[in-house]
Amino acid sequence: MPRRARDHGIEIGLLPVGRTNAITDVPGVRVGHATVWRDEPEPPEGRGVARTGVTAIVPGSALAVLQAPVPSGVAVLNGAGELTSAIQVAEWGVLETPILLTSTMQVGRAADALVALLCESDPTLGLDRVVIPMVGECDDSYLNDARRVQITADDVRRAVDGAAGGAVEEGAVGAGTGMICFGCKGGIGTASRLVHDRELDVTVGVLLLTNFGDRPRLTIAGRPVGRWLETEAPPAPRRVPAGSCIGVVATDAPCTSHQLERLARRVGLGLARCGSVAHHGSGEIFTAFSTVPASGLQPVDDAQLDPLFAAVVEAAEEAVVNSLAAATTTDGAHGHHVDALPFERARAALW
Repeated sequence: MPRRARDHGIEIGLLPVGRTNAITDVPGVRVGHATVWRDEPEPPEGRGVARTGVTAIVPGSALAVLQAPVPSGVAVLNGAGELTSAIQVAEWGVLETPILLTSTMQVGRAADALVALLCESDPTLGLDRVVIPMVGECDDSYLNDARRVQITADDVRRAVDGAAGGAVEEGAVGAGTGMICFGCKGGIGTASRLVHDRELDVTVGVLLLTNFGDRPRLTIAGRPVGRWLETEAPPAPRRVPAGSCIGVVATDAPCTSHQLERLARRVGLGLARCGSVAHHGSGEIFTAFSTVPASGLQPVDDAQLDPLFAAVVEAAEEAVVNSLAAATTTDGAHGHHVDALPFERARAALW
């Protein structure tokens, strides 16, 4: 079954893709998911309907990034959302923990659980130093019973400990389980690009949590898919066109924090190519990190950033499409239902 844009014959951009076309093509980067899918009565008999989860992006290992923070930067397109530790990253220019993605009202639980995991790994943590974990969020309350904190510390552990390289599961999985993108089922999407330019021979990968967009504006590879959906597909969910998108960029290019901030900002151009206007109530928040250690860093020249910018834009655009291609039709809390994008029909009509 086709689950990615390229499986449908849709190629985005000009640059070559990595081996798995995922953020994990950047050496040392691993991704793990914990999906929480539950159908129970409301408390006290049960925990309600859960369509949520946790996704972990781990540079190397949780202990490795804690002991040797990596260069990092953050950028905000529209700030109606949260990425914890972003202020510290902007100040110090380094990432100290794995990155967790989850549901808006579960940020505290995720952060607590990650701190506990890190304390297990480093007995000096909390004594000689403290840490602020990075947790990004999107609102999945249309499909998930968000009044209950549905994830547990064990779910965070599963996502972090289960993080692996290679192909990344996408769509309605992990943090993406309850997300909606352009009025269709969204979630996790990822893509990568290879940059061979002068002295550069590096990889750029992007992973997105897609929960944004107004259906009529959806554009895929320049085709007006949203306008086609308005007349040829079931109605979009009745919700405000807000949501959010958290974007994570990874690269093995030796970049400074300021350069990584500039790379992170380019995620917004990839979203715009798909039809995003960054609505008032949406949180488009992005972070980028380099796997090259901060010590002894010899950064690329600013004049060499253009191909890296292009790589981020192309990978972000394709990651949005991959999140839509992989997601499946989902019934959730409150009697709500969200259809997957009918890719085969759209492609037959528009390509």
